[in-house]
Amino acid sequence: MIRTRFAPSPTGYLHIGGARTALFCWAYARRHGGKFILRVEDTDRERSTQASVQAILDGMAWLGLDWDEGPFYQMQRLDRYREAAEQLLREGKAYRCYCTKDELDAMREAQSARGEKPRYDRRWRDSTETPPPGREAVIRFKNPLEGEVTWNDLVKGPITVSNDELDDLVILRADGVPTYNFGVVVDDLDMAMTHVIRGDDHVNNTPRQINLYRALGADMPAFGHMPMILGSDGQRLSKRHGAVSVLQYRDEGYLPDALVNYLARLGWSHGDEEVFSREQLVAWFDLEHVSRSPARWDPEKLKWMNGEYLKRLSPAELVADIARRNPALHDEIVAAMDPVAMTEVGQGSWSLVGEHEAFLHELAQPVAQDSTIVPQYLDVKGRGIVADLAVHLDSVEWRREAIGAALKEFVKSRGLKMPEVMMPLRVALTRKTQTKAIDAIAAALHKPVALERLRHAAQG
Repeated sequence: MIRTRFAPSPTGYLHIGGARTALFCWAYARRHGGKFILRVEDTDRERSTQASVQAILDGMAWLGLDWDEGPFYQMQRLDRYREAAEQLLREGKAYRCYCTKDELDAMREAQSARGEKPRYDRRWRDSTETPPPGREAVIRFKNPLEGEVTWNDLVKGPITVSNDELDDLVILRADGVPTYNFGVVVDDLDMAMTHVIRGDDHVNNTPRQINLYRALGADMPAFGHMPMILGSDGQRLSKRHGAVSVLQYRDEGYLPDALVNYLARLGWSHGDEEVFSREQLVAWFDLEHVSRSPARWDPEKLKWMNGEYLKRLSPAELVADIARRNPALHDEIVAAMDPVAMTEVGQGSWSLVGEHEAFLHELAQPVAQDSTIVPQYLDVKGRGIVADLAVHLDSVEWRREAIGAALKEFVKSRGLKMPEVMMPLRVALTRKTQTKAIDAIAAALHKPVALERLRHAAQG
């Protein structure tokens, strides 16, 4: 059975790059009927926080990336890492190193001065010297001195690294906490990972991890390394490009399915398909179509994608979503509008939903963005029209059909043209000159709210 994992470090929020990694691992496992495991790599004790753990869990839950096992925490597995390190010591595949930080710094400075690559010089690898009294030791891995490490990367293809490029990495610190490469290998071994899908910033770690797998007598998983996500300027994605917590996108009104769809297309494709469901992603996802080139983050494309998904929501569904994320805005909206009436209006009339949340906010608290709008359409004639409309509509049943019929009757009875009535009405209700059908918008407003806006506009 295929088993994948997402293993974030809880030193911050779940960012866009991490979310895409999690999505690809999740989709690959789901496609093949496998298991998706969540592991929290919390060995950076200075920077790891419970708040970050919760932010990651909340982000995963919001995106709908459900895991089958876990979350597992590395700091709860320290005995297992020590056991594995002791095994390598017994088998002569690891050794204790007593170098101090000052000695290591001096070693690297001397190497750099000679024009050499700074690296540990293996001085304790085969040493018979008596350890200095009072010094704590780290445990280092005896990396092979000859040969090569080769693997067929599921995204990048065959990769070969010479062992003489690799040093004897520390696998267990003096305090018993594993280093990244060792903890990952022991975890992936114990958790029976079959596929490790991650960013290509880990390519350099892979040969070291393969050698550790071999030293532990274990079969290694298949590796697939995805190219990085770059900003629109070609630089590594950062906050200035919008590389924020996925929960910030939630709070700004983006829908989880829209973000999932966009992330899936960020470095992977299925023909020319742009908008597809989560179920289609699972049915189609493979690693063969993950691009070898870096993906480009495009906030405008994400906004467009979100609009496509918002169009599929009824206003009531959108309001319910706002209630979960932004109770204050929800209170504004329901004070002005009736979610049931909004649903009855019909989704087709609300297809500007691409900017729906902002629109609903403005409809709940209308403010003229252009200072010329109100004088232009609510002049003496316009104010008179909306004053008469307030009286005319007062006895009308507050449904779109009835409102539409009453407006047509009003236009006909006054001998006016439709725009002469509809534009003052639109501006009085929304402070906008362009909206979808104004009878639909009026019907979505609570009747007392709509009539009060008309009376207020009539007063100038």
